[in-house]
Amino acid sequence: MKNYTITVNGNVYDVTVEEGGAGAAAAPKAAAPKAAAPKAAAPKAAAPAGGAGAVKINAPMPGKILSVKASAGQAVKKGDVIMVLEAMKMENEIVAPQDGTVAGINVAAGDSVEAGAVLASLN
Repeated sequence: MKNYTITVNGNVYDVTVEEGGAGAAAAPKAAAPKAAAPKAAAPKAAAPAGGAGAVKINAPMPGKILSVKASAGQAVKKGDVIMVLEAMKMENEIVAPQDGTVAGINVAAGDSVEAGAVLASLN
């Protein structure tokens, strides 16, 4: 079992999560709102082989990356296809939102992504 403290809309909850999926999850216990400053969010894991460009290209929906058409360092024009994302059995082209140079690609073909995940970045 793991214990977490979660803040949602300013309300603090202490949550216990059971691992293994054999039993039902414990109900959250509402804790009194803490007067101290909110805890800093845990740092996100570094993106694999991706650079940090000024313009982020995010996944518009959850899905699976079918192919990556661009590579880091490649110059792209607005509307150029960067990669193809499959969602709900449809292929969606992820395109460059503006002219620039690909700073990094954060995913590979076959990766599953969540909505809002940073797929690539441009300079």
